[in-house]
Amino acid sequence: MTERKPPGVGFESFVDKQIREASERGEFSSLPGFGKPLADDSAPYDELWWIKGKMHREGAAVLPPSLALRKAAEDAEAAVAAAVSESQVRRILGEINTRIAEALLRPPAGPPLNLKPFDVEATVERWRAERS
Repeated sequence: MTERKPPGVGFESFVDKQIREASERGEFSSLPGFGKPLADDSAPYDELWWIKGKMHREGAAVLPPSLALRKAAEDAEAAVAAAVSESQVRRILGEINTRIAEALLRPPAGPPLNLKPFDVEATVERWRAERS
């Protein structure tokens, strides 16, 4: 739509003509989403809809730092349960304990952390007992 609206022509009819001509030339057929249904528009308007859509398409998730660390601690517990060696258990716990200790020194934004470093020796003993 590079040409200007001629004087004396209604705006709506000018725009409609431009859209119709572009459609006849097939300029809309190569757009992403062509031929697909429109998204549900019954949800309330969200100013950040495009950011949220981009994050969803990219597979990104943003949690407050304290919740992200809680999730990492849960993942560490699951990784310990699946570990195949004691050295792997110690490495996993060492990494998460370092992150927890850093967060305890300067609490992250968001909800309270409610975490404390893992007791490595007790966890290793429990891991050994589960393997026996």
